[in-house]
Amino acid sequence: MKEYHIEGGHPLSGDIRASGNKNAALPCIAAALLTDEPVVLKNIPDIEDVHVMLDVYHDLGGDVTPLSPNSYRLCTKNIVSSEIPLEHAKKIRASILFAGPLLARTGRAALPPPGGDVIGRRRLDTHFLALTELGASVRQDDMFTFTASRLTGNDIFLDEASVTATENGVMAAALAEGETIFTNAASEPHVQDLCRMLALMGAHIEGIGSNILAIRGVKKLSGCEFEIGADFMEVGSFIGLAAATRGELFIEGATVPDIRPAKTAFRKLGVIWEHEGVILHVPKDQDLAVNCDVGGMIPKIDDAPWPGFPPDLMSIVTVAATQVQGAVLVHEKMFESRMFFVDKLIGMGARIVLCDPHRAVISGPSELTGSELHSPDVRAGMALVIAAMAAKGKSVIRNVYQIERGYENLVGRLSALGAVIQERDV
Repeated sequence: MKEYHIEGGHPLSGDIRASGNKNAALPCIAAALLTDEPVVLKNIPDIEDVHVMLDVYHDLGGDVTPLSPNSYRLCTKNIVSSEIPLEHAKKIRASILFAGPLLARTGRAALPPPGGDVIGRRRLDTHFLALTELGASVRQDDMFTFTASRLTGNDIFLDEASVTATENGVMAAALAEGETIFTNAASEPHVQDLCRMLALMGAHIEGIGSNILAIRGVKKLSGCEFEIGADFMEVGSFIGLAAATRGELFIEGATVPDIRPAKTAFRKLGVIWEHEGVILHVPKDQDLAVNCDVGGMIPKIDDAPWPGFPPDLMSIVTVAATQVQGAVLVHEKMFESRMFFVDKLIGMGARIVLCDPHRAVISGPSELTGSELHSPDVRAGMALVIAAMAAKGKSVIRNVYQIERGYENLVGRLSALGAVIQERDV
């Protein structure tokens, strides 16, 4: 087990590069199962979730060859198993992304209920809907077992715009007979990355970036070389870090379309930045104050499926709001347990009223004090790191495995910006 020891009160400054998008890397690794030819993936983040996905891929019969710290050559000549091992599935929710490729390639996929962040109920019903509408049957006992003699295209309305269900459905449909249309599909940048990779492999996909995807199935997909886009969740995290510590950061890899939804929310906190190509500059010593709604009303920051404000950044914007003059309401609409981490912020001195599992009112600025903390999930864990950086005194953050599932070499990268942070084994 590891923990972070942080001394707060030091503004961070310097250059930092966003890693590859975790949420794109995971489905792209699963998609490599769809072909028996080599697939080269570049800009893959060196994080725990990727390591687990590569382990699963290898257990299923895939060869994994590192080409550089962030590039891999994947090849699955023969799939030797259609069952996801329990020890891997319980570590990562994305293990379910192998269901679509396994079904398409072997006609069978079996997996235990996936693990991952504990942020509330995370239903799998939309996965079942997408795959059964393509012709699969599903049996549930101690495992989920999908079987299909063949997959056939269909006109499918997804009951929610689930990212991973959309990805599972698109991967299965790429090798199904006929045309599939997914309506109410997720359209996040990582879904777009997966679709672009599949297109390079020979899939016929129309509507990339929209909530209606049309896929015309092919008999065989080929290998490809594909570079994952930058992780806009990291970019948003670093923006929150700069704002909360009153630092100045130059963030490389921040493409304008990906970060645009975050700009609307951060603007309500008075946080501004400038773009020069793919470099995002957050100026230091910003005069942070809440921008009230018309009539002086308290503004609301809420999340929504893309292109709404990403739910993974709600924890980050909540911490940033504790350092801003004025009051703001944050409304987490998608996961009923994600906001419970605010109790830890309250213990550090933040003035927050948790109205219910989804809503909190934050009044700032608050002087935070170092504390002993426990990371509940990837994003809340990063939010606690930011809070500790902004606080006076020393903090200890435990269960940092959760943070390192999503952030590459966090201690080294933050230290290079002037953070006083150590990783210790316990």
